[in-house]
Amino acid sequence: MLERARRSRDPRFDGRFYIGVTSTGVYCRPICPAAPRAQSRHTLYFATAAAAHEAGFRPCLRCRPEAAPGTSAWLGTSAVVRRALRLIQDGALDGSRLPPFAARLGLGARQLDRLFAQHVGASPLALAQTRRLHFAKGLIDGSTLPMTEVALASGYASLRRFNAAVLEAYGRPPRSLRRLSAREPDSAAASEIRLVLAYRPPYDWAQIGEFLRVRAVPGLETLDDAGYARLIGAGRTPAVICVRPIPGRDALELRVSSAPPAALAPIAASVRRMFDLAADPRQVAADLGADRQLRPLLRRRPGLRIPGAWDPFECAVRAVLGQQVSVAVARTLTARLVRRLGEPVSTGSDALTHLFPTAERLAGGDLDGLGITGARVRALRALACAVARGTFKFDAGPAAVDAGLKALPGFGQWTAQYIALRAFGEPDALPEGDLVLRRMAGGAERPLTACELRRRAESWRPWRGYATLHLWCAASAAPARSTRPAGSDQATRRGTR
Repeated sequence: MLERARRSRDPRFDGRFYIGVTSTGVYCRPICPAAPRAQSRHTLYFATAAAAHEAGFRPCLRCRPEAAPGTSAWLGTSAVVRRALRLIQDGALDGSRLPPFAARLGLGARQLDRLFAQHVGASPLALAQTRRLHFAKGLIDGSTLPMTEVALASGYASLRRFNAAVLEAYGRPPRSLRRLSAREPDSAAASEIRLVLAYRPPYDWAQIGEFLRVRAVPGLETLDDAGYARLIGAGRTPAVICVRPIPGRDALELRVSSAPPAALAPIAASVRRMFDLAADPRQVAADLGADRQLRPLLRRRPGLRIPGAWDPFECAVRAVLGQQVSVAVARTLTARLVRRLGEPVSTGSDALTHLFPTAERLAGGDLDGLGITGARVRALRALACAVARGTFKFDAGPAAVDAGLKALPGFGQWTAQYIALRAFGEPDALPEGDLVLRRMAGGAERPLTACELRRRAESWRPWRGYATLHLWCAASAAPARSTRPAGSDQATRRGTR
């Protein structure tokens, strides 16, 4: 099958596997014009770019493997592997050794290596090294940053190590690669970085854009014809990100202004997660299409994505503010909170004026007069204090985060699963307490109970999160029906998500 896919150059296989050509020592994407010409006896196949790199192959300068859409093969694998991959994408292995990283996951280094060999086809260190190289190549091609800053942004401890790694991987020094890219500098180049983030089509930008647009908090974020923009805290420095689709390409453009180099890789990883760029919609449709109720919804929205949140803490705060109220009311309450407790920032734009409040500012801030109920205030303060003191951490692992949230007042099963879905992009998250979801899953009959929904959703694994989004979208398109929330934790009225 892989041989036929290589010869066809079918873009649907882009990012699913890589081709190592033994006669040239180069590895390519399935869409590379040169790959089909290689003789079968000279080709090897790898599940990931990291596996090809670990086997001693260099990235092709023609098809640019660093520009391929991220693999989603790991999404249905072990939760430990999923968490480890997220941490690696965020730079957790840059400048760190494997044993402490594995201990952070509750495993030994050898056990983690075995899991990666089974699910990813490459070691964690090889994956981290390939991520650094590919991100560096993206910055070399897409920016005019000095090579010292490219090295820092890509996670290299020194310019010497960066130069050696690029020379070994590409057979050329970094400056030679930049000359090959022939990038024309523009007037914004000194303060703005441009990155191209590929995805696997189809991509329903209208769906994810509408979701974010109606929830966009004035002063913090905007979404218009120019794309999505927002203020973020990049280390100690406020920065602005802008994301938009690139016409004619299966990719989004990310522009970052005023961010320090070391923050660029985590920013790109957060944008990939927020816009669900690792998803494989055809695989999701193939697995969920066996469900007769979901089949027409999949045809209606073939490129549906899970709209992510920029930050887990922000997502949790906004989930609390959105409990039992409409989208418009939740947006108003969040805007009031941002104006009062968010750090004011001068960006030269009236649309972007404040950062989202940190846990420390929210823990000690005045919440009176914002229209937030007493129960919500207690929930927000408990969350903010726990995060500020370090007694609750969003990077503690899925089970620990779920248990920690449920131990806080005002947080229950719905909120914990909603945060897993949107803040962490968990494809199998199921907010089983959601009344709209239970009603839609029940079809024309009565709403399902939470227990009935769990049984109903077993056939949706490992894509229960996507099934949830499809049913929510179907509910938004249907005529309004009167429903009452089932409990204090559940933002269950139509449109509150």
